[in-house]
Amino acid sequence: MREFVRGTVRQLARNIRHIEAATPADRDRAVDALRALAVLGVVGGHWLVTALVADGGALRAASPLRYLPWLAPVSWIFQTLAVFFLVGGHVAAKSLASARARGSGYLPWLTARLGRLFRPVTAVLSVWSVIGVCLLLSGAGPDTAHTLLKLALSPLWFLLVLAALTAATPLVARLNPLWPLAVVLHVDLVRFGFGGPAWLGWVNVAAGWLVPWTLGTAWARGELTRRSGRVLLVGGAAAAAGLVRWGGYPASMVGVPGDAVSNLDPPTLAAVAFGLAQCGLALLLREPLARWTRRPAAWAAVALVNLSAMTVFLWHQTALMAVTALGLLTGGPLPGLHTVPDGLGWVAARLAWLPVFAVALAVCRAAFLTYERGRPKRRGGASRVVRVHRSPGASETATGTEGEAARRG
Repeated sequence: MREFVRGTVRQLARNIRHIEAATPADRDRAVDALRALAVLGVVGGHWLVTALVADGGALRAASPLRYLPWLAPVSWIFQTLAVFFLVGGHVAAKSLASARARGSGYLPWLTARLGRLFRPVTAVLSVWSVIGVCLLLSGAGPDTAHTLLKLALSPLWFLLVLAALTAATPLVARLNPLWPLAVVLHVDLVRFGFGGPAWLGWVNVAAGWLVPWTLGTAWARGELTRRSGRVLLVGGAAAAAGLVRWGGYPASMVGVPGDAVSNLDPPTLAAVAFGLAQCGLALLLREPLARWTRRPAAWAAVALVNLSAMTVFLWHQTALMAVTALGLLTGGPLPGLHTVPDGLGWVAARLAWLPVFAVALAVCRAAFLTYERGRPKRRGGASRVVRVHRSPGASETATGTEGEAARRG
């Protein structure tokens, strides 16, 4: 056992050294760190606020935020989509500029990026199509099938918005973020101030996430400084707090079942203001993160998350549901897994389940990562393989044989 542990530690140290050696010296590691934090925030948030309650022979979705509204600050920490769109806009603008500098056109650039974005989706859709049919054939109620399929496939809305913003990058690369922010303001004013139709809120799906995206493109042009970060953080936080306190917006920055209004579905002015504060904090964290990721072990962890960002994002709900389903085989509801999330006991039990969810996600990652990375590229028929991977909205991350330099994207 001792030799096994020592061998594992030595292998881990070799992998860390290899990742460090394969990273270009001019790589912006802070951007990768921000993306990793954004992805892990979404995963952690879903695992903490998504409950599948065993109700007789059916499963129904519930949220601890409905029963324990004082937990709303949890959503402030883990609702990190604005940071992901900030980084996405930043990297898309730089990537497009780099492609043009190499003489590549818009269509090849867009095709390549959207291909990397949607290739992993085929695996999710295929697996859950089979699961959906099996659920119905096995006698599971339509409500249970709908609950599970909705949880598994709900991340796809995000990819559609990301794809649309990526395609629009040449058009919005120099758009002032105040323009989409003004659209969000007017949509909410009509909806909530003048009793406008609820469907009007879906305009904010584009306009709301366009705000951090255009901030990212401005960042790519060098127009955002630490002072900009402070203004965004303080101004966005003050605006979000005011809207919650006096504007009647929910305190939770994620949807809560049973609430009349969701800050996220579609995005409201409060969610966008809160996103501005997150973007400001991200800009202020860039230098500390750059220093932290100069440590080889820290950078290796960030790089590994980025190498499987799409797989983690697409399969984390499936991991939660797999553990929940297997738990039903024990014969009774398990605390924190199948019980109503209405007390501190549930919260403590759910925290204990998080490592189990992580193990299930690691299994999903091992099974489906190949759909994200694509086929490895071979050079000259040699046995040496260099894998080059670009996450959606990401700069290039590469791993390969020892001593192989990563190529810049």
